[in-house]
Order: sequence, then C-alpha cells, then structure tokens
Amino acid sequence: MANRGPSYGLSREVQEKIEQKYDLELENKLVDWIIVQSGEKIEHPPPGRQNFQKWLMDGTLLCKLINSLHPKGKEPIPKISESKMAFKQMEQISQFLKAAEIYGVRTTDIFQTVDLWEGKDMAAVQRTLMSLGSLAVTKDDGYYRGDPSWFHRKAQQNRRGFSDEQLRRGQSVIGLQMGSNKGASQSGMTGYGMPRQIM
Repeated sequence: MANRGPSYGLSREVQEKIEQKYDLELENKLVDWIIVQSGEKIEHPPPGRQNFQKWLMDGTLLCKLINSLHPKGKEPIPKISESKMAFKQMEQISQFLKAAEIYGVRTTDIFQTVDLWEGKDMAAVQRTLMSLGSLAVTKDDGYYRGDPSWFHRKAQQNRRGFSDEQLRRGQSVIGLQMGSNKGASQSGMTGYGMPRQIM
C-alpha cells in the first residue's frame, strides 16, 4: 500500500462518496462465490472493505477465479505466482483484468489495478466481480459454480428476420409514435394574423 497521509477538503469528500458506494451484503455474496468457484479450501475473510481488499490484493484468488471459468488446459493465466513482491502482485491483477475483458466484461465495468492495490475504489472491484459473475451465469457453459440466483442474467441478443413483403407492408403504416390525424379538421380556424374574436 502507498504511504499517503490523510486527504482533506474536496479530496476527502470525493473519497467518502466513493467509500459510500461499497456494499457489505454484496461483499459477502462475492466472497462466497469466489470460494465456491475456485473450488479450493480458502479461508473466509473477516467482513469489511479493508479485509476484502487484503484478501484479494495479491491477485492469486482473482487469477484462480478467472481460470475456473475456462476449460482445463485453456486457462487464460497459465502460471499464478504466490510472490510477495508488489510488482508481481500488481501484474497478476492486470492479468486478471485482461482475462476478464477477453471473457466479455465491458471495459466500463473493469476497475483499475490501483483501485484494488491501494484500496482506492473497492466498489469498482465489486462492480467488476459482479459483472463477471453475471456473465458467467448468462453464458451457462457449465463452468459456473454456485447459486445462479447470486447474479442476474444479462439480456441476450434476439435478432428478428423480416421478409421483403413484411418490410414493404410496414412502410405503408403510419406509426402511432408520429401521432394521428384522425378527427383533425380546420373548422373554426381563423386566418393568420387575425386577432382572436372574444364575445
């Protein structure tokens, strides 16, 4: 972790707003999923943002998590290091983020390495893991382990094919979004520029 003093003023307000987005219930659900998905005997961390950060900080659990969502022999991160060196741990977090993006997590849902390493934005880490879990449930390829109700399914593409005949008929119909001219007439209209007659 970086040796930084306390922040003041606007920086402090921004950091407090970021910290308010962190969800303890979601943390518990994510921890349960990571333990079940990894399939190893992993100790449950004590609840709390800082404990969650320390639990994930070295990147090994994240790498095991993303590897468990792939078939044996096709894992995106073939070598997971147990090193205590900071740059190695940050490199593993970066490898997880690249693998998550390749898996299908949107770039806007992916946290920055420092968000986890320095504990700057743990809510962003939760968002990434939540998106990864939702994607794994949606893919339904047999590699997701855990309760499917932990994550929501993402909407699937549903293309529709219309014949040329149907498309031609659709061009002659006036959609109600454009309004309707039924019942419209010019009776009672006065010419332009004439004052309104009040009697």
